[in-house]
Amino acid sequence: MVQLTRIYTKGGDKGKTSLGTKVRVLKSSPRIASIGDVDEANSFIGIARLHSEGEIDRLLSRIQNDLFDMGADLCIPEDKEGTESLRIKPSQVTSLEEAIDHYNITLPPLKSFVLPAGTPLSATLHQARTGVRRAERTVCSLNETEPLNPSIIHYLNRLSDLLFVLARYANHQEEGDILWVPGAHR
Repeated sequence: MVQLTRIYTKGGDKGKTSLGTKVRVLKSSPRIASIGDVDEANSFIGIARLHSEGEIDRLLSRIQNDLFDMGADLCIPEDKEGTESLRIKPSQVTSLEEAIDHYNITLPPLKSFVLPAGTPLSATLHQARTGVRRAERTVCSLNETEPLNPSIIHYLNRLSDLLFVLARYANHQEEGDILWVPGAHR
């Protein structure tokens, strides 16, 4: 278990931070940007949880823990052989797919694009979805130069899909989707 006794160390005062391997890297590095964007997406999910309850809240809680696992995965480069590292597993991706199927089956087919609006839960889930998409772009960019665990990218891709489905589900508990009407206000 992690135990933090001091919050500030002054170790980052010169613009560098440590990876899980103790290697110091610039805080502006693509790897640290990826970790930060995953953390930000996790915070958006935390905001969505202010409006969730029951089964959805438990699902979002599990996802938040998975995203911390992802941060740990990103913190240890893939090429570090001999290290027992916490890695995102394909089973975590499968779990998201099962949740997508569970909630999506209750929804009517889409007839237009959905606007990110509606209930407070739906709107905050859409915000979380866009945060996850940003993290996915940053992680994919990092993967172009430093090989990553492929399950990280798969997880982020499924997670944004799940958040979209959950946002629709939240709206369908009330008034339904808020649909885009092309050219409605020309």
